[in-house]
Amino acid sequence: MAQGMKRLGTPIVALLGVALIALIATSWLINRDALRKAVEAQIRDVTGLELSVAGAIDISVLPASYISFHDVGLKGGGASDPALHIDVLTANLRLLPLLLQRFEIADLTLLRPRIHVSLKPDGESNWTPFIQTIARTMKPGAENQVSFSEIRIQDGVLNYEDAATHGTEKLEDIDLSLAWPSISRSFAATGQFDWRGERVDGTISFSDFVAALSGERSGLKARIASAPLKLAFDGSVANRTSPMMEGTLTIDSPSLRNALRWTGQPQPASGGFGRFALKARANVVGASIALTNVNVELDGNTAEGVMTYANNGRQALQATLAADALDFTPYISTFRLLASGARDWNRQLFDLNGLSTTDLDMRLSAAKLTVGPTKLGRTAIGANLRNGTLALSVGEAQIYGGIAKGSFGIARAENVADIKAQFQFTDVDLQACASELFGLNKLSGRGNINVSLFASGSSPFGLVQSLDGSATVTGHNGAISGFNAEQLLKRLERRPLSGGGNFRSGSTPYDSLTIAVKFSDGIATAEDIRIEGPTAKITLTGTASVPTREYDMKGVASLNTASGFQLPFMVQGPWDDPLVFPDPESLIRQSPAASPFLDLLKQRITGGGKRPAQDGSPTAENAKEGAKSN
Repeated sequence: MAQGMKRLGTPIVALLGVALIALIATSWLINRDALRKAVEAQIRDVTGLELSVAGAIDISVLPASYISFHDVGLKGGGASDPALHIDVLTANLRLLPLLLQRFEIADLTLLRPRIHVSLKPDGESNWTPFIQTIARTMKPGAENQVSFSEIRIQDGVLNYEDAATHGTEKLEDIDLSLAWPSISRSFAATGQFDWRGERVDGTISFSDFVAALSGERSGLKARIASAPLKLAFDGSVANRTSPMMEGTLTIDSPSLRNALRWTGQPQPASGGFGRFALKARANVVGASIALTNVNVELDGNTAEGVMTYANNGRQALQATLAADALDFTPYISTFRLLASGARDWNRQLFDLNGLSTTDLDMRLSAAKLTVGPTKLGRTAIGANLRNGTLALSVGEAQIYGGIAKGSFGIARAENVADIKAQFQFTDVDLQACASELFGLNKLSGRGNINVSLFASGSSPFGLVQSLDGSATVTGHNGAISGFNAEQLLKRLERRPLSGGGNFRSGSTPYDSLTIAVKFSDGIATAEDIRIEGPTAKITLTGTASVPTREYDMKGVASLNTASGFQLPFMVQGPWDDPLVFPDPESLIRQSPAASPFLDLLKQRITGGGKRPAQDGSPTAENAKEGAKSN
C-alpha cells in the first residue's frame, strides 16, 4: 500500500508543480493591458455601465488572482457630485481560464463606494439613464452571455436627495452582497447598513430583475429588521407611470413612538403608543398606501378593518376599524385636569404640536371601551383632524347604564386650545356620571344631562377660567347625600333654637330633580334648581366658582305638610365637602320667645342705640325748659 501511495503521489506532486510553474509564468507573461481592457469590457457587458478609472491599477496572480482599480467613477455620472465613486474596485478572476490566458471575472468587490441619488420633481433621477442601460443590457436575447455571480459592497455610503420635498437621507457603513443574475432572471441583495443611528439588517429579492428595471411587473420580497422596527413585504412591484406595489405587509415594533421618532414621523402626545403590530394586504400607488384585511395591535388593543395613508406634501390617514374591546387609558394617563393637590386645577401647559402635522379621518367601533375608570358598552366614535383642528364625535355609546351622544372639538391657535363640547346623556346613573364628569359625589338617581361648554386656554386652569356655556340635569327617584332635609326641618319646626346639631349627615330623597346652570368666565350661575321629594322641597340660587371649585349658594327648604314650614339655608365651601347650614335669622324668627328680641335689636341698631323721646314726655319738656333758660 505504501508503494502504491508513493506511485500515486508522484504524478500529483508533478502536476501541482507544473501548475505552480504555469501560474508563475502566467504572472510574468500576462498582458496587463489586455487584462484591464477585458475586465472593463466584461463589467460593461454585464452591467451596461462604463467605468472611468483615474487612479492606479493593481494586478495579482499569486496568491490570489485579481485586478484592482483605484479612484473609479461612472462615465457620464457627473463631476461635481458624481452618481457613483469607488475608492477601490476589485475584480476577482477565475483561475483555470486565467491559465489559458482568458480573463473571466468571478465576482466584484466595491470598497468604500459613495452613491449619490438625486430625485427630480418629475420623478426622474440622476440614475435613470444608467438603470435604462442596465435594463437594455440584460434583456433576453442580448448578445452578451458573460456574467459574474456576486457584487460585494464594503463600507459604502448612499446619499439621497428629493428635490420636490427637499428631503435628504444618508445610509452609512453599507455592507451588502448582491447576487447578480446570470442564467436566472432573479436578483437578491442581503446585508447591513446604518441609518439614523441604528444598524439595519435587510434583504430584497426580485423574481424578474429585468422586468423590475424596465418598470414591468415583478415579484418582490423585502425584509428590514432593526431595534425600533421590523418590516416585511411579499408581493409584486411595477413602475410604469408611478411606483406600484401589491402584496402582504407586516410591521412589528416594540414601541411605535420610538419607531416614529426613528423614521422622522411626527409623534403623538405623551402616553401610550408602545407595542405595535400590523398585518394587511397592501396596495401602494405613488405616495398612497391602501390597506385591506387589516389586523392591527397597539398597546394591547386589537382591531380589524381598512386603512389608507397618503403623503402628498401633508400626511393623511384614514381608517375604519372594529374591535371587541379597547382601552384608551394609556392615551389619557398623562393628562390630568386636577393637580396633585386634588382640588387645584392643573396648570401644566398643553402640548398641541400633534394637531398640526397630520390629517386624520377615523371611524372606530368597539363592543367594550375603557377610558380610565369609565367603562363603556357598545361605542361608535369618529375622529377628524385637519389643519390643526380635532373633532371627535360619539354616535352612540352605552355608558353609566344609559346612552351618550355628542361631540368634542379642539382648535389650535398657537399655544392656546379652543375647546367646544356638546354631550347628551340619556337615562344614566347620575351618581357615576356626575362624579366622573364634574367631581360631584353627593347626587344619586337616574336622569338626563345636557352639556354645552366653550373654553379657551393653554392649560386646564386656563380653560376653566374662561368657561362659558350651559348645563341641565333632570333626575328622578334619587337622593342628595350630606343632609336629611325632612328630619332637619321637623326638628327645627319644633325647636328652632335647639342648637346647631349635625346638618351634614343623612340624605334627602327626591322624586324629581331639575338643575339649569349657565357658565360665564368660569362662574356657574343657578338659573333653576328644584328638588322635590315625598316630604320636602328645596330650591337653590347663587353661584359656583369653577376655578376655585367652591359653592356660594342660598336655598329654601320646606316641608310638604299643612304647616308648610320653610327654612332658608346656605351652601358654601369646596365642591367635594361643602358646608350646609341654616340661616340664623330665620331660626330666631321661628322661635316665639326669641322673635321680639330680634325686632328690638333691629330697632336699636337703626335708632343709633337709643329710643327717640316722644313729644309731651317729661324728658321732652325738660329739654325745652333748658333751652329757654339758655
